Amino acid sequence: MKYLLTRLRKLYRNARISQKLFLAFSLMIAIPVILISFVYIRMQETQLYKDAMATGNSHVSWLNEQLRRRMDTIENASNTALTQKSFVDFIHSNMIVDGLRLVKFKQNQYEQMLNIIQSNAMISELSFYVDNPNLYEIWPEIYHYKKFSPQDYWVKLRDEGGAAYRLFSFRDGEHTLSYYRLVRLQGQEQKRPSIMEVRVPHSLFFSDLLQENKGDFFSVLMNASEPPQYVYNSQHEFSEKYGPGLEEILGGIYHQLDVSPQESQESPLQVKVGDERYYALYRYIAPLNTYVVDIASHQALMKGPRSWYAFVVTITLCVLLLIMLLVSQTTRRIFRRLDSVLVSMRQVRKGELDAMIDTGLDENERGDEIDEVAVNYNKMLHEVKRLMTQVVDKQLIAKNAQLHSLHSQINSHFLYNALESIRMVAEVQRQPAIAKSLVSLGSQLRYSMQWRSDTVALREELANIQSYIEFINFMKGSSIAMTADLPQEILRYAIPKMCMQPIIENAIHHGAPSGGRVSIEITFSVENDSLLLINMRDDGEGLAPEVLHRLQAVLRSESDTPTVTSRSGLGLENVNKRLQLHYGKNCGLWIDSVQGAYTCVTIRLPWENENLGGW
Repeated sequence: MKYLLTRLRKLYRNARISQKLFLAFSLMIAIPVILISFVYIRMQETQLYKDAMATGNSHVSWLNEQLRRRMDTIENASNTALTQKSFVDFIHSNMIVDGLRLVKFKQNQYEQMLNIIQSNAMISELSFYVDNPNLYEIWPEIYHYKKFSPQDYWVKLRDEGGAAYRLFSFRDGEHTLSYYRLVRLQGQEQKRPSIMEVRVPHSLFFSDLLQENKGDFFSVLMNASEPPQYVYNSQHEFSEKYGPGLEEILGGIYHQLDVSPQESQESPLQVKVGDERYYALYRYIAPLNTYVVDIASHQALMKGPRSWYAFVVTITLCVLLLIMLLVSQTTRRIFRRLDSVLVSMRQVRKGELDAMIDTGLDENERGDEIDEVAVNYNKMLHEVKRLMTQVVDKQLIAKNAQLHSLHSQINSHFLYNALESIRMVAEVQRQPAIAKSLVSLGSQLRYSMQWRSDTVALREELANIQSYIEFINFMKGSSIAMTADLPQEILRYAIPKMCMQPIIENAIHHGAPSGGRVSIEITFSVENDSLLLINMRDDGEGLAPEVLHRLQAVLRSESDTPTVTSRSGLGLENVNKRLQLHYGKNCGLWIDSVQGAYTCVTIRLPWENENLGGW
């Protein structure tokens, strides 16, 4: 806790003044308003929930009452049908034996029964199933008992008092409600009792009860059997919204239903499916063995208060934005000059040393404390620029002097050796073939003397080295060969001019036996996507361990000590100094050698070609 308080104190101390003012205004205005608004909305949510539950309870009670009335209508119609004793007696008698008697039955008893059915708009069909082998099935109201399924259903009717409802009838399945009733006759105990079936389509029986397509509550009838079956309006917006997920919601509610009689329901069932919560109010209708259930989504019931939350948050954000603008404008007017000092300091930190502060003061005007800070800051910035320019000029002068010294030193060394060798060959051999050596020498002289640019393509540097090798082979009778199997993109790479020739010269003069053969192989690699490594390896005599150690120490040295001429190393040290002066200590040369086996010199250059400069 102490650490947290310390951290908050530091954050507050380091915050801008405008931010501190904004925080103070927010604590005094915005936060209390939000808290009061949320408490009020919460109270409205509670009241809305209570009102919705009361409305749902009333609707469930109304549905329960209407369904019971309609069942009473069906029962009354069945009682009226059973009062037609002559009709019932005739269908249990031998209907086939006398055709005239059958005609009279059709004109009298059957027509009376048909009138009873047609006079009741609630009933669509009424049928009798009779265990009578002499039954005549000519009308849809009269069937043999064998047409009834299941055959032993009369036992259940007997156990339930002789009558029962099925929300989904045996005959017409999921679209029809049926009322079954036993018809008992004296003297027929040895046979199965007849069953009367009254069928009513769901669309007629429930008609206006489930026709609503909108509303907070979604009405469903659930039978209490397993597996459960449901009757509801498939066009209700609740059903269309949840689609395939509706079965999961109904199943979750079904498993919590209780068949005990409920006259009133204080709190609804709650079911959570996914991230959403649902409420269910219900009544159990015993004759139907069915629940009347009203379902509502918590999200739908609370959509009003939720929109209020969004409204409050939007208003609060607008108020905070206005506060921020007010605080920003106020502090900008008060601390405008101090802001100019801070802006200038940030620019200087980025390297813009010309970011002076415009004070707007006259020559003899002093100003206040902020003006005094700005004036002294401008003086300090001017002095820093002067000192930096002086240091940079000194470094440039020193480096240019070193570069010119090294350049002239290597050029004179090369030209002296070359001309002296040609002179000795011309005096001793006196042959026209010297012309070939002069051509190679001329090519080298033109390449080394014409400094049109500080860099050349690697291809040009290799061509100059090849001319040099041809000249040496002619001059000394040696068999020196160079291979450089490099891709075109590397051959086009720009490298500093004359950075490879001194290394090849070193390999020929100090690595090859007199008149012997030396092979020089040039390869490349890239290190860490930042350095280009050019490796020049010869199979000559190699270097003695002590000489190799001395050369590596010289190449590693970061001091600007004077160059000391030795048997091997003058050219290498000069090239190394050139590279490090221009590209930094990470670039330069490295040498590796095994005496009697090989010597390999590696040039390290920046891989980003555009970063390369010349000598």
